Order: sequence, then structure tokens, then C-alpha cells
Amino acid sequence: MFVSRLKKQLMKKPALIILAAGMGSRYGGLKQLDHFGPNGESIIDYSIYDALQAGFGKIVFVIRKSFQERFRSLFDPKLQDKVQVVYVHQELDQLPEGYELPEGRTKPWGTGHAMLAAKDAIDQPFAVINADDYYGRAAYVTLYEFLTTEAITNPCSYCMVGYQLGNTLSDHGSVSRGICQAENNTPYLKNITETHEIRRDAHGAIVHKPNSLDFDLQDDTIVSMNIWGAGPKIMDQSESYFKAFLDQHIKEPKSEFYIPLVISSLIEEKQATIKILESDARWFGVTFAPDKPIVQSKINELIDQGCYPKNLWKD
Repeated sequence: MFVSRLKKQLMKKPALIILAAGMGSRYGGLKQLDHFGPNGESIIDYSIYDALQAGFGKIVFVIRKSFQERFRSLFDPKLQDKVQVVYVHQELDQLPEGYELPEGRTKPWGTGHAMLAAKDAIDQPFAVINADDYYGRAAYVTLYEFLTTEAITNPCSYCMVGYQLGNTLSDHGSVSRGICQAENNTPYLKNITETHEIRRDAHGAIVHKPNSLDFDLQDDTIVSMNIWGAGPKIMDQSESYFKAFLDQHIKEPKSEFYIPLVISSLIEEKQATIKILESDARWFGVTFAPDKPIVQSKINELIDQGCYPKNLWKD
């Protein structure tokens, strides 16, 4: 039975799940569809382009149902005949059987819930990313290698791409990051601590919300930027953890079920190993509106360096 499943997975290219259901409240609009490239390309365009170049064979958009028409009009013409595309919806009332949406709940349930929205669209190893983050070509190449080897031979072997904290900070406000610690002398994640209000002070040192951590943060501290790789088994595991989360927090209007919560539970209960695939690339993304011209400038630099054609889908 296992051999049969193994053969089927080997025949399928990895999928890319793009979490794109956010409203962009801090940005002031749907930043996942905003224009950053010279021909109106979004950050998603560059992520998909990099993933296809690396070998991925399926794109799964996690969006709100109200976004679907806009997404399809933008991406279907570009991606037809290039890759299989699936749209799935993340809505507040998508809860496991036996659970009901609390009255007055308006906040999304979080990235773990968003990943679960794609469960029925996934039967192969996959990567999951944020729609508004640029991760760099090397991240997808490294993920593809992992997902077509270790993730297949060991169904409970997952991974994350780790970035150096100094390469992920914003010039326009503090950020939240998952601070990663590895098991001693191994590339495997020991724990991940969600840390808030990280920024540089007037002297260039990295500071964070008091009492978040019992150690100082350095530029080369490894952080999670919510780019993960896993096999389909993580969906069943996540669903189980989501039910446990709802049992405790369903009545809390601002509670969120994050992917790092799933990862931490898997590590603590020894249900999976998480390999850290380190990257020295400079991540960039949009959190605040003033980030936009910076991102546009960085994309233009990459085009000038020959990393991308000027017209992404036509050249």
C-alpha cells in the first residue's frame, strides 16, 4: 500500500498553496493584488514564476469567495496552459462538524485555518506561502528538492525555509516574526517563538517587545517567514489540532490558529520533524503602504540583474 502511494506521489509535481484571503487592513487594500512589477505584476506573479521555474506543477489559491472573480480575471489568462490552478475559499463559518461560528466573530481564524481550506485540493507534497511576501527563487528550488525526496520517503518529514532576521525587517514599522531555534548541531527545528514588535532602534540594534524572549536578537537569527513544505498528512494533523484549539478558544473573538502553532505541537508530541532550509536571500514584502515603492525598486533591481524578464508572462 505504501509503495503504491509512493509511486503516485513521485508522479505528481509538488503543489504551491498561496494564502491570499487577507483584507490588507494595515496596507489599506488588497495588497496581494496590487501592482509592483513594471507591467502590473503582483508579488504573487513573481512567486508563481519562481515556483514554476523550480518545477512545481499546481497552484492552489486560498481566497475569500468574494475575491474569486478578481483573482480569476487576473491569473487565469496568465497561467492557462502553464500550470493547474485551483481556487479554494477560506470563510469564517468553515468549521469542523459540531462547531458553530460564534456571534460577532469577524476576525479570520489564522494561517492554520487557511492552510486547512486547501485540504481537499491536496494529494501531493506541497509548499505554503503568504501572498504578499517575496521569498526568492532559491527558496523554491530548495523546497522542490525536499518535497520530491525526503517528504515522499518520510510522510512526517516537513520543512521550513529560514531567513536571517536582519534581512526581513521593515523600515516603516515593527514586525512580528517566528524566532527559530534548532536542536543542537542539527538542521531540525526545536521550537519557534512568535515574537512581536521587532524593529531596529536608533542605534541599529534589533529590539523587540519586552519579555518576549530571554535572549537578544541578532541580524543572523533565523526566523520563519511562513514558507513551509509538507506532505498531505499534515492536513489531518492540523485538523485535529484545530479542533483542540476551538475547544479552548472558540469564544475568544481575536484568537487565531497559526501554522507555527501546528508546527510547535507536532514537535512537542514528536509527530513530525521540521528541517530548517536556511536562506541568505533578502526577503521583502508589504505590510504598510510606504513599503510599496521599496518593493517596486527591489523588483526593478532584480529585472536589471536578469533574474526576471521585464514583462513576466510575455517575454
